Amino acid sequence: MARVVTFGEIMLRLATKRFERFIQAHEFEATYGGGEANVAVSLANFGLDVRYVTALPDNPLGDACLNYVRQFGVDTSCIVRQGDRLGIYFLETGAVQRPSKVVYDRAHSAIADVKPGDIDWDAAFQNADWFHWTGITPAISEGAADVCLEGIEVAKAKGLTISADLNYRKNLWKWGKAASEVMPELVQHCDVAIGNEEDADKVFGIAAPGADVEAGKIEAEAYRYVAEKLIERFPSLQKVAITLRGSLSASHNTWSGILYSDGEMYIGPQYDVLPIVDRVGGGDAFCAGMIYSLIASKSPQEAIDFAVAASCLKHTIHGDFNMASVSDVEGLLKGGGGGRVQR
Repeated sequence: MARVVTFGEIMLRLATKRFERFIQAHEFEATYGGGEANVAVSLANFGLDVRYVTALPDNPLGDACLNYVRQFGVDTSCIVRQGDRLGIYFLETGAVQRPSKVVYDRAHSAIADVKPGDIDWDAAFQNADWFHWTGITPAISEGAADVCLEGIEVAKAKGLTISADLNYRKNLWKWGKAASEVMPELVQHCDVAIGNEEDADKVFGIAAPGADVEAGKIEAEAYRYVAEKLIERFPSLQKVAITLRGSLSASHNTWSGILYSDGEMYIGPQYDVLPIVDRVGGGDAFCAGMIYSLIASKSPQEAIDFAVAASCLKHTIHGDFNMASVSDVEGLLKGGGGGRVQR
């Protein structure tokens, strides 16, 4: 099956335990995660050949991070070892009416200091068919944005399918340019765009009519407009997929999504997720489910159903990575999510 290449930052994740607040915590649980790495691991769990590209410091923390990713069957041969530090993010897991909080400590990380020419894109794309990146990467630094564009342009020249998760992070765009100034040049080369309820609005000013994300008013049909406007602005886009999260509380969400393809909109199933084990990485799990489905030549309806189900399962799994298999996802689609013990 196709080889997928993903590019972006992976960080040390330090999460409070037992739903503690930062001010209460005397210990943190250490794992690793980051949007593009999350997608890579999920795709590997689905049985795809995946190569993850990033920059890691050449020190024991970089070694530990690399080995953590490699254990899931992801090809790490094109990871560049340079720079001084591994980025960190701290997670305070919310509950009920108290939202989760993320604090980043990633300034001057190895990937933040990359520059064009540091990544051997010819080697990275050897025998590759698909390239995936997210809007997090160009938000990190000007150098990361330049290298991301470099990779996109090489992938385009080589004929790879290119997918982008728009993934707007307001706390990262601090290096001098806004997302609206940088993202258009990158997205114009892409075949598939993926985002959440707000990404297109925050990045391109394309909002779903009548939607009120803060109030949990999310109607799937309103996002037809968003998809149509994205394709109108970026003619290279063939498909647009959008996750639809209704946030009733930090512990209780509804979850669905839409796929716009060839002038038609397809709506995935809606799941009632209660209680949420870990919602971090839910959007990445959706991306992986969509990429897998499109590579596997599933119909548009099958593709959105699979992506929504895969990302629903991620909400039940601790950590950034989605540990669900294809059979797990298919089991949810067939069984409806009753959660009966399997014996």
